[in-house]
Amino acid sequence: MSNSKPSNNTRNIPHYSDNGQYPDSYYAASRNPKPDRPKLENDIHVEICVVGGGYSGLSTALHLMETDHEVVVLEGAQIGWGASGRNGGQIVNGLNASLEKIKSSYGQQNADFVGQLVTRGGKIIRRLIKDYDISCDLKEKNIFAALNNGQLKDLQKTHALWESHGMHDREMLDKYGMQEHIKSEAYVGGVIDHSGGHFHPLNLALGEAAAIELRGGTIYENTLVVDVEYADDHIKIITEFGTVTCKQAVMCGNAYLNKVIPKLTDRVMPVSTQIIATEPLGDLADKLLPTDVCVEDVRYILDYYRLSADKRMLFGGGTVYGGQDPSDITAKIRPNMNKIFPELRDVKIDYAWSGNFALSFSRVPQMGKLHDRVFFAHGYSGHGVTGSHLFGQILADAINGNTKEFDTFAKIPWIPFPGGRALRVPYSMMGSWWYALKDKTGL
Repeated sequence: MSNSKPSNNTRNIPHYSDNGQYPDSYYAASRNPKPDRPKLENDIHVEICVVGGGYSGLSTALHLMETDHEVVVLEGAQIGWGASGRNGGQIVNGLNASLEKIKSSYGQQNADFVGQLVTRGGKIIRRLIKDYDISCDLKEKNIFAALNNGQLKDLQKTHALWESHGMHDREMLDKYGMQEHIKSEAYVGGVIDHSGGHFHPLNLALGEAAAIELRGGTIYENTLVVDVEYADDHIKIITEFGTVTCKQAVMCGNAYLNKVIPKLTDRVMPVSTQIIATEPLGDLADKLLPTDVCVEDVRYILDYYRLSADKRMLFGGGTVYGGQDPSDITAKIRPNMNKIFPELRDVKIDYAWSGNFALSFSRVPQMGKLHDRVFFAHGYSGHGVTGSHLFGQILADAINGNTKEFDTFAKIPWIPFPGGRALRVPYSMMGSWWYALKDKTGL
C-alpha cells in the first residue's frame, strides 16, 4: 500500500452517524477495549478496498486476508457502529424470506441452493470466534416460539421443510417442552434449534476487526465515503479527506451507504428496530430462562429476547419503516416484554436503543456487481447476523475466482418497492398493518 499527498476531495455532506460515537446501548457500555483508529487523510493505493465496518465488510475482509490479499477497510463511524453492533445478537439460521417463499418466487432450484447454505453463517461465526479467540459471550441454542395454534401449524410445516433440506438440528416442542426453556404462559409450542445461539454482537465485530489487523489489514474509522469513480483498470474510492485507488472494491454499507451509490439506494429501505436492557436480574434471570437460550417468536412483527452475560433481559422488537427512532423506545417495547414476563413489570430499564437494518422488498438479501471491479451485498432484512458472515465468505470466494455461489445469488432478480422511493415506506406500512392483524387474529 502506497501513500501520496492529501486529497482535495473534501465534501460538505451530512454524516449518517452524526459524530461517529456509539449509541447509548448496553453493548457499547459493555464492549471490549478497542484502539483509536485513524481517519483516512491521504491518497493511498491498495489491492482491495472494503467499504463498511459491519459484519459484511469485516467477514469479506477477513476471508480475503486469510487468502493473502492486501485489504483496506473504510468505516464512516466506528467498527460495528450500525446494525452489527446493535442487533439482538442471535445466531438464527435462515433468511428473512422462508424457503417456501423463495421456492414460490424463484423456483425449486434456488430454494435448494439457499437451503444448503443457510446454516453456514453460524458455522463461520463460531470458527472465527475460535480461531481468533474472540471474547463475545457465545451461548448455544435458539427457539422459534408460537403464540397460537395457527403459528404452531406453520412451524410444523417449516420444520418438515427444514428436515427435507438436511437440517436435522431442530426439534419441535409442545407447550410443556417450551416451559422447560421459557417460564411463560404465552406460547403454545415452538422449535428449538440446537445449532443456533447468541452472543455480544459489538464485541464480535470488534474481535473480527482485530483479527483483520492481526493479519496485516488496515482499518480507517470515521472515514465517510462520498463518491466512487470507475475506470477500466482501477477504482477510486473518494472519502472526505482522502482517496483509495484499488484494483477491486466491495460495497458493504447496507442501510448506511448514505446515497453514495445511486444504483443501490432504491433497492433497500432502512427500517429501525428497538431493544431495551433491564437491570441485572440475578436469580430471576435463571428462573425465567433456565436454559439460557435466545428466543424469537414467529410473528411478522416479532419480539426477540435473551439474557446478557450479566443476566440482564435484552428484549427487542418493533419496526419503524424509513429508519426513524421512536420518541420513547422503552414505552414502545416494555409492554411486549411485560406480556411475556409479568415478573419484569417493575424492574428498572437501564438502556434503550434503536438501529437500522436494510429491508429488501422480497426479504431476500442481494449480491452482485456494480462494475467488473466492484462487488456489493446488502438487504438482509433483519436476519443479517448469519447472512452477512455467509455473504462475506461468498464475496471473498468470488474475488478469489470461485464464483459459483456468487453467480447464483447475483442472478436472483431483485424486486423494486412498488411506487419506487416515494411509496416504499407507506406501502410497507400498509403491509405491516395487514400482517399485524393476522398476527393478532391468528389467521
